[in-house]
Amino acid sequence: MIRAVLADDHEVVRVGLRSLLALAGDIELVAEAASGEETVEAVARTKPDVLLLDMRMPGGDGVFVLRALAARGVRTATLVLTTFDDDEATLAAIEAGARGYLLKDVTLERLHAAVRTLAAGGTMLAPGVTEETRRRVATKAPPDESSTGYDEAITARERQILQLLAGGYSNREIAAALHVAEGTVKNHVSNILAKMGVRDRTRAVLKAAARGWL
Repeated sequence: MIRAVLADDHEVVRVGLRSLLALAGDIELVAEAASGEETVEAVARTKPDVLLLDMRMPGGDGVFVLRALAARGVRTATLVLTTFDDDEATLAAIEAGARGYLLKDVTLERLHAAVRTLAAGGTMLAPGVTEETRRRVATKAPPDESSTGYDEAITARERQILQLLAGGYSNREIAAALHVAEGTVKNHVSNILAKMGVRDRTRAVLKAAARGWL
């Protein structure tokens, strides 16, 4: 079972999402929260596999929650769900550590797939927000990135892995697809993050997309 926490300040939304998640069969909702502070405490207490997080809540928004959890050393795979197609919010959430970002009008199948993908170590971004976010992420490169030469340093195998990461594949799934050990994939992913000057898979995928590698 995938253990999840649901955070949204609107009870009607929580009821709806709770019902949708229950239909999955392999997702267990272990806690709910209606504010930023409640969310931080719920995640710290239950240590879920996935956090479904509303971006706009009283007592601390989604970015506040992500930063507060990181400060506690808790880095739960977080799927941001919002009614706002807001590129600034998307970028802020990704920078704060979110691995998924979907609008709340998401289909049942896509919601279940997103939760499973994040639980397996992958990423999931709504197509409607990805294009603009790619451009924005590309403009936020570290000051010395232009001198790293990582365009040339990325190998053909690493680009192949980047393409699979963009598809939401976990390390285990990539290993199976490429017929290599999972540890080998982990090493490749670590090398990719180091070469691209990013700290997580989501930003690596977005930067790769911005450079036309995907």
